Amino acid sequence: MSEDKPDTPWEPFKQPRQGEPPTEPRGGSMAAGILFGALALYIFYVGGTMLAGGPYGWSRGILGGLATFLPIVVYVVLATVLAVRPPTSRLGAGLLIGLGIFALLGGGLCVGSLAQPGF
Repeated sequence: MSEDKPDTPWEPFKQPRQGEPPTEPRGGSMAAGILFGALALYIFYVGGTMLAGGPYGWSRGILGGLATFLPIVVYVVLATVLAVRPPTSRLGAGLLIGLGIFALLGGGLCVGSLAQPGF
């Protein structure tokens, strides 16, 4: 705060001072990552469940129950790699937020389908 001059207006986007390296802009669109991530996971799991033959179809595959979690592991690794690289950090962060939205809403859909009368 001692560097601020009272006679100059406040600048929210300061320019780098001489001798300082310019800040690297963050790349990607967080909104696109959120939408793509959540929708891709819903399409994969809802469509995959229908193609696999119902809610228990995943367990009849080659890997058994692990086949259910393998796409999530690949998704998290990919999203984390994108999030730590500055050119794609916003996209990666959006993908991780999309995973959270998928877990919240997907869990609600799952509980709702399992709580149906007669099941």
